[in-house]
Amino acid sequence: MDFSLNTAAKPLRIIHVFRAPVGGLFRHVNDLATEQVANGHEVGVVCDSLAGGAYEDTLLRELGARLPLGLIRLPMRRQISPTDLVATSRMVSHIAGLSPDVIHGHGAKGGAYGRPIGTWLGAWFGRRKKVARIYTPHGGSMHYDPAGLKGRVYFGAERLLERMTDALIHVSQFEADIYCEKVQVPRCAAYVIPNGLRQDEFVPVAPHPDARDVLFLGAFRDLKGIDVLIEAIARLQTEGLRVTANLVGQPEGRAEYVALARQRGISGQVAFHDPMPARAAFATARAVIVPSRAESMPYVVLEAIAAGLPTLSSNVGSIPEIYGPFAGELLPAGDADALADAIKALLANPEHARAAAKARHDWLMPRFNIAKMASDISGVYRASLAGEARRAA
Repeated sequence: MDFSLNTAAKPLRIIHVFRAPVGGLFRHVNDLATEQVANGHEVGVVCDSLAGGAYEDTLLRELGARLPLGLIRLPMRRQISPTDLVATSRMVSHIAGLSPDVIHGHGAKGGAYGRPIGTWLGAWFGRRKKVARIYTPHGGSMHYDPAGLKGRVYFGAERLLERMTDALIHVSQFEADIYCEKVQVPRCAAYVIPNGLRQDEFVPVAPHPDARDVLFLGAFRDLKGIDVLIEAIARLQTEGLRVTANLVGQPEGRAEYVALARQRGISGQVAFHDPMPARAAFATARAVIVPSRAESMPYVVLEAIAAGLPTLSSNVGSIPEIYGPFAGELLPAGDADALADAIKALLANPEHARAAAKARHDWLMPRFNIAKMASDISGVYRASLAGEARRAA
């Protein structure tokens, strides 16, 4: 898909709605909203007040200061809850006063709030103003088993909410395919617009002199495969190879992996850290490990490759789309032996690892660009407002 940016077009009033200000979804909204403001649009954000920590609070304050329509935080529970009615009521009051052209929901909860509110506002405004209802799933609820209770609830809700959707925007072809498989073939317009990076993020990061061997950067959840990394390091220790690692992420869920590292006898080799900017984290290690069991479009892989660092990643989700012609280098998910062998080979031949990292960097740079991402998304907004959004085939 290719939308040309009409710089003479009227600026749009855009509200982004999402739940947790953490992880790749927050990174996506932060970047998108900032770029949209730079392009002359009036943008606001509504998100959860319960999730995140001091690092995320700082990012939100900085983002809010850039937004012409401001940033408001309301309590939003991860699971469906009676408190959703209270949050929805407060959201409607706040968003109605901003008279948006577009409400863009991100993630399952953001979409569950944003699309009904956009529908209600459209009816309330009547013929005076159309509100475009846009939804980006970001893959979170797509991991559920459609045969399980949670899957039936979430995918049933997605089918219902699609009736209140003008356009779906998927961040990868993988996500679009999973949506078709687990929810349904979209009856509304649907697009694939990959995440993009800023130009300055393609400047290589040089590891500190005391950098550790490898870095994990993400949430402490089984889905992310931290246990696989710990097992791989423990296996290499039995072979006489002492691999050191930094594990960076929110404290939630961390204790389980601290205990596992202690149990496997490698607690002296593995250091745990609170969140920090990605490029600051990259400088603390000589390679990045993404051992996930499942992913959508992980920013950490994009960022690590853009920073010129050697990366070892699982063959899951949209990661093959990021690796492109180098997808054959990806590792089987959940396989500690395969990861251990890959780490051993990487450390044994650092020159080869750096050359492979440069090749990935050079391939990625022209293809995952934040300016194009924002331009294409604005094109979807305008097509939706004009009633010209493209239906899925």
